[in-house]
Amino acid sequence: MRQNRSIPAAIVIPVLVYPDVREAVAWLEAALGARERVRIGEGHRAQLSLNGAAVIVAEPGNRRVAPSGGVTTHMVMLRVDDAHAVCERAREHGARVLMEPTDFEYGERQCELEDPFGHRWSVTQTIADVAPEEWGGVTVNGGHDHPG
Repeated sequence: MRQNRSIPAAIVIPVLVYPDVREAVAWLEAALGARERVRIGEGHRAQLSLNGAAVIVAEPGNRRVAPSGGVTTHMVMLRVDDAHAVCERAREHGARVLMEPTDFEYGERQCELEDPFGHRWSVTQTIADVAPEEWGGVTVNGGHDHPG
């Protein structure tokens, strides 16, 4: 795949609509450790790096609306090294914790957050390498993430 410095290198890039792009960038940096990499206009869009991944924050308009909170229309999963620490940091910055960090049989410790703007985040920390068959999942196509 060709590189372009004007877009994040990630293969999948969530574009999240926030009512105020600058306020959202400040919150994502403070609460989740994101880093702004490209600003497009003062309040139009911003590209952020987030734990080796990417997210784009966009303003409402052109049939895009920000979530209203209280319902789940989507969720962004963020892999981290310490789910407890990220959960507490986000709470300190106004996130509503919907599920405290919980260990699951599939080898992940996860918490669920709703940021102050209504977006849902699933924060996940790998605590063990567990085969899907050990908890009732099924490995498909050899379990490969890439074709071939």
